[in-house]
Amino acid sequence: MNQVLSCELAVTNGDVYDLDRAYVFHSWSVQSALKPLVIAGGEGCRLWDYDGKEYLDFSSQLVNTNIGHQHPKVIAAIVEQANQLATIAPATANLARGEAAKRIVNLAPEGFNKVFFTNAGADANENAIRMARLVTGRDKILSGYRSYHGNTGAAIVATGDARRVPNEYARGHVHFFNPYLYRSEFAATTEAEESERALTHLRRIIECEGPTSIAAILMESIPGTAGVLVQPAGYMQGVRALCDEFGILLILDEVMAGFGRTGRWFAFEHFGIQPDLITFAKGVNSGYVPAGGVILSDQVADFFQDRYFPGGLTYSGHPLAMAAIVATLDAMAEEQVVENAEMIGNEVLGPGLAALAAKYPLIGEVRGLGVFWAVELVSDAAKRTPLAAEVMGKIKTALIAAGLLPFVVDNRIHVVPPCTVTVDEAKAGLAIIDQVLAQFA
Repeated sequence: MNQVLSCELAVTNGDVYDLDRAYVFHSWSVQSALKPLVIAGGEGCRLWDYDGKEYLDFSSQLVNTNIGHQHPKVIAAIVEQANQLATIAPATANLARGEAAKRIVNLAPEGFNKVFFTNAGADANENAIRMARLVTGRDKILSGYRSYHGNTGAAIVATGDARRVPNEYARGHVHFFNPYLYRSEFAATTEAEESERALTHLRRIIECEGPTSIAAILMESIPGTAGVLVQPAGYMQGVRALCDEFGILLILDEVMAGFGRTGRWFAFEHFGIQPDLITFAKGVNSGYVPAGGVILSDQVADFFQDRYFPGGLTYSGHPLAMAAIVATLDAMAEEQVVENAEMIGNEVLGPGLAALAAKYPLIGEVRGLGVFWAVELVSDAAKRTPLAAEVMGKIKTALIAAGLLPFVVDNRIHVVPPCTVTVDEAKAGLAIIDQVLAQFA
């Protein structure tokens, strides 16, 4: 065996870093430019390295550790399931899988009674697209330019951001501009104008593409990676109405925004609408074991009662992931984690970030709900010029050096701590952001 792969793994940051750079190929990266942060352990909202340096996690990693790191009930459930049955094929009936599905259905709106499990959010969206095409007999999928839906065949083409461009291999995808008042595509000056004009634009896209050719509109309930774009009043209701008018299914991607992140179990609950398919992953078990899925409305599920569904995954409903789902959702309910996320947003993060925006012209806009916020940084407030990537890189480095793990995208700091974050931890994170922005103001 190669010496570096022996059981005598080193316990220093340097050794772990060298091991990674020798053997690990990283995603979304120029490999030679990588300098990955070394993490040894964690608990709650905090992580630490092998040298003992501690970090406050304001990223939830990739916005998925909603219940925080190493929650004892979730870890215990995974261990117990591993001791009982570590893996089983998806065609079997398994207690953990059934219990996980039951809990998810109990949180979903009335009229949703089946769950198809996947391994992540990308393949959840893949299968929701497949279902919509089969049910409607149509091919096209409409999705927003400001969106991210995953990095598999159809999911990455449904994605609107630039990562789509070198990956455009799937068929039948059309994009539209979703609302973003701060950088309006519609010359809107108010939320009402942005909503109305965005809906007019979407109607024209539907009409020009041919309503009878469109299977589904796929949307993040609140686009996350694109900038935590909280939908303006009336927009989601308008999208639902367009879908009803033209016989189009509405797929809501709750992969990032779901399971407590916005202070609700599902982000679409803020808008008083009901989709036809719901995709999820990340927060359903905080990513402790990879899991995702599609929650099917009865209309969609009934279509397959006597028809073959041509889809499946070897690890669909993996028992370790299912046990983690059961323990996560139970613990979140018992410990009022969703309510905590709402309170932190309303009482700490919302007011705190607004105060920073008033203090620093560098901040163009702050927006969000619960523990799902974006701070948009600009070099010219009047022109809303995005802060340069080089400066954003320096800000990210400074935040990490100060003990905060940020989620930085383009010219934005996404403030997305675990839903379990305490008032004191939220205030500490805001203080670090304040301290760092002062260096660049």
